Amino acid sequence: MFKLILVPVDGSRTAMLAVDKAAGLAKAFGSRLLLVHVIDQYPFVGVGTDYSFGQADYLAVATANANKALDSATAALQALGLPSERSTIEGHVVEDGILETAKTSGADLIVMGSHGRHGIEKLLLGSVTQRVLQHTSLPVLVVRGGEG
Repeated sequence: MFKLILVPVDGSRTAMLAVDKAAGLAKAFGSRLLLVHVIDQYPFVGVGTDYSFGQADYLAVATANANKALDSATAALQALGLPSERSTIEGHVVEDGILETAKTSGADLIVMGSHGRHGIEKLLLGSVTQRVLQHTSLPVLVVRGGEG
C-alpha cells in the first residue's frame, strides 16, 4: 500500500514515537523508510561580519544535531531489522523542506510527530505538522507525543 514512508526527525521523543509507528507500517506493508531532518539555514537575521561567523557556528552545531537525530532514528530502525535511507535538507522553512523531500522522493505517506503545544507556545512556535497537513495532498499520520 505504501512504498515509501517519509519520517521527519528532530531528535525529540515525539519524533522517535513517529519512527516507531513508521517502522510498524513499513513491516506491515513492506515499505521503504526515508528519514529526513531539515536544518533552518537562517534562524536569525543579522548584518556584518559577526553575523557570518555566528551563522557558520550555528550551521556546524545544527548539522551535528541533525546527524545525531538521524543516527538515533537509524539505530532504532536497525534494531528492528529495518533498513532506512536518510537525508539532511537545508532550507529556511522546515515544512517546505519536508514537503519538497516528499515530492522529490516519491513518498506516498508522511509519518510525523506533533508535540501537542497549546496556547501561547503554539502561537509563538507554530506547528510544523499543522503546516504540512495544510500543504500536502499525501496522507499524513500524526503521532501525538504530548509536551516534547
